Amino acid sequence: MGKPLHNKRKIVNDPVYGFVTISSEVLFDLIEHPWFQRLRRIRQLGMTGFVYPGALHTRFHHALGAMHLMQEAIETLRMKGFGISEKEAEATLIAILLHDIGHGPYSHALEHSIVGGMSHEELSVLMMQRLNEQFGGKLELAIRIFTNNYHKHFLHQLVSSQLDMDRLDYLKRDSFYTGVSEGVINTDRIIKMLTVCNDEIMVEDKGIYSIEKFIVARRLMYWQVYYHKTVVSAENMMINLLRRAKYLAEKGTVLFATPAFLHFLQHRFTREDFENDLSLLGKFAQLDDYDVFTSIKIWVDHSDKVLSILSSSLVNRHLFKIELRDKPFDESEPDRIRESIRETWPELDDDQASYLICMGSITNNAYIPEYDKINILQRDGTVCDIAESSDQLNVSVLTSTVTKYFMCYPKNLNPA
Repeated sequence: MGKPLHNKRKIVNDPVYGFVTISSEVLFDLIEHPWFQRLRRIRQLGMTGFVYPGALHTRFHHALGAMHLMQEAIETLRMKGFGISEKEAEATLIAILLHDIGHGPYSHALEHSIVGGMSHEELSVLMMQRLNEQFGGKLELAIRIFTNNYHKHFLHQLVSSQLDMDRLDYLKRDSFYTGVSEGVINTDRIIKMLTVCNDEIMVEDKGIYSIEKFIVARRLMYWQVYYHKTVVSAENMMINLLRRAKYLAEKGTVLFATPAFLHFLQHRFTREDFENDLSLLGKFAQLDDYDVFTSIKIWVDHSDKVLSILSSSLVNRHLFKIELRDKPFDESEPDRIRESIRETWPELDDDQASYLICMGSITNNAYIPEYDKINILQRDGTVCDIAESSDQLNVSVLTSTVTKYFMCYPKNLNPA
């Protein structure tokens, strides 16, 4: 006989919400699965701990928190008379629980470094499909909701939209752990204001100010936390470091790495490879932050100068200087930096020197009405976009896209 159901209806003490309930046997078994437990070893905010020392929470924390908010949302909608069966509720909880299961080490910084051409969402779907086989088809409906192939579209919106449980949790949780109070949002109030109209998630008009606060909090958190200039510098250093390690591994240079990590450094895998090689997903599921940073610690003493410089800089937090601008850099400026790099390290050729300069752009989209509107349901039954119904915030502020351009390079340079 298996364990009785009540033994799997556990509670978890979460520092953000208090007690979180694991409401069904299949949810408990998914949480216990090694692929989900791996999320304990992947930090939610990657390199952000270099700036905010408290930002050490994991994707495991976040997934449980998002599941908790989903339970609250389902209960709210049921109380308002919207039909959500037990099967649909459980499937939606599974979908939000597993929404980040495809994240790799250091998440977005390494998303296209270890596995080329595949997003973490695509990997999440592949892992959910494999788990569905292991769980005898119990994830079928969850996958349909996750991929927006179920007739109740509003359930997918609770998992993935501009006002989903993922965003509500990570804003509140990241604010809590970083100590950045500008990100604090009232998740209770927002969830209590949710409703459904024409199979779309909407917000009752009396909740409009909470949604305004949510959008403003999102914009501020992106500038102060996710796109903090030092975080951008650290993440791009990590990207260049992995690019260098992958280049060396592919040409046969001996590198210390765990077997799973080395496997992905030495090969370039595509979606087709994951679909055709059943063992590849299992190897990916062995990767976590520890594989990467343990290797970086060893690479500090590697004979390859570029790998050594980048590794030492990250391990000892000697992060690159970063310049942020509203307009793209002139072509002559990176050339000047590269020349200074070659003067500082004359043994480096042009290609090697290019790893010690990082360039790109960051875009802050707090709210994109063209993508997926946050709609307000007025008392007379009319529906309007939050940007149109807001009387507190200028529409252009709510919807405008802000792009900044960056260039990072070692601090010890003296560019003329």
